[in-house]
Amino acid sequence: MDQTTLLYEISQALNRHTDLKKSLYNVLDLLSSSMNMVRGMITILNPLREEISIEVAHGIPKSAMIKGVYKLGEGVTGQVIQNGEPVSIAKISESEQFLNRTGTRKGDAGRELSFFCVPVKNEQQVIGALSVDKPYDSSYSLMEGEKFLSVVAAMIATKAVHLERIQREKEKLEAENERLRMELEKKYRIKNIVGNSNKMREVYQMISQVARSNATVLIRGESGTGKELVANAIHYNSHRTSQPFIKINCAALPANLIESELFGHEKGAFTGALHQKPGKFELANKGTLFLDEIGSITTEVQAKLLRVLQEKEFERVGGNRSIQADVRIIAATNKNLEQAVTDNVFRSDLYYRINVFPIYMPPLRERKTDILVLADYFLEKYARENGKEIIRFSTPAIDMFMAYHWPGNVRELENCIERAVLLCEDKVIYGYHLPPTLQTASESETLPSQTLEGAVEKLEREMIIEALKHTRGNISGAAKMLGSTIRKISYKIEKYGINPRAYH
Repeated sequence: MDQTTLLYEISQALNRHTDLKKSLYNVLDLLSSSMNMVRGMITILNPLREEISIEVAHGIPKSAMIKGVYKLGEGVTGQVIQNGEPVSIAKISESEQFLNRTGTRKGDAGRELSFFCVPVKNEQQVIGALSVDKPYDSSYSLMEGEKFLSVVAAMIATKAVHLERIQREKEKLEAENERLRMELEKKYRIKNIVGNSNKMREVYQMISQVARSNATVLIRGESGTGKELVANAIHYNSHRTSQPFIKINCAALPANLIESELFGHEKGAFTGALHQKPGKFELANKGTLFLDEIGSITTEVQAKLLRVLQEKEFERVGGNRSIQADVRIIAATNKNLEQAVTDNVFRSDLYYRINVFPIYMPPLRERKTDILVLADYFLEKYARENGKEIIRFSTPAIDMFMAYHWPGNVRELENCIERAVLLCEDKVIYGYHLPPTLQTASESETLPSQTLEGAVEKLEREMIIEALKHTRGNISGAAKMLGSTIRKISYKIEKYGINPRAYH
């Protein structure tokens, strides 16, 4: 084999594996067959300990490799790594430089060997050495052999640096993934779900009971109650926390696409299927799949979903190969599944299969004591995001919160607070910062009338109360704060039945 072909083969061997050791062993095998190499080894320098050890070897027993440890500058290999210059010796028997620390050259009596050792460099930094023993041949040019092995050493160095870079990037990605996973775990801890009402305490207890199991969970509740938040808490507090957590909103996908989304499809399975696509079940293998609005899927897909839950296997759309899936299912719905079963639009066997551990999320109107806790939480969140210093809600605004029936639940409350923060230019959110639905008498019953006069009186009363709070019930201070007179403010206080002493 000529040198050009050999170098090509070595290049192929180095690029065949991402495991550097396997690649280096392949290189030594090629050198053995092409150069009639008796022994060969690649040594690596540990710069911290200034110690050289054998990384891979050919023709040397593993027990001997363990003995082959050198100090920097020790022996021929140590000198090559220290000086960064290659060494070639025509006859080993005539050289006094060899330590023969591995003991392998004791059996070389009767045959003469040549020795080559070239440095493996990353730019100007020596990271190791490549050394070769081959039968002595008077016609073989030591210079040519040295040059050839130097090229091989350079190829090895390039591969080693490339793999080291890949390994660093891999470790960086793994560290980043671990950091993000820890952030998600921290974010979705059970205690981070806002609310301390009795109904929410029951929810927390149920999450704690089911999180560490593999049981299928069905989260029931109206839209906007926080069902997805509960699903997150279950996954990130389970033993699957380091595995994928895949979410799919069944109601957001057309009926003809949901099967492909869940189970994937083969190339050419239908018009537009240009490539094979894995489904959510494949992507969620070993992890958790959250099926939001599960009551929206068709009966045909329900049958296939039931099979996955029972048999732990499925086929892609257009395929005939069964694929195994170890996936935990968390489902959520705001529909009455019992009525859907009665109406024959939801399979009863699937209903009983997913209703293993139901968790009911109460609507906000059933957990009134959580409204102010949630409002304060969202106020802090959006004030920080928008760079505003808003510290509290006015008393009338609080009254509006408590009187409103919140059909949109927590999601509606969050949107309401975000809007109020954007409108507010003061340190207090007043009633007029809140959406019109909360200020309408028919909705909130907090305004005395829908007339202009009534709205003005409502605003006057609110501003006087806030001023008295600020001045600790001092009427003179409140009048000054409002830019009015003591006489006018006293009249309004009496008119609206406000007790200044209540704010001392």
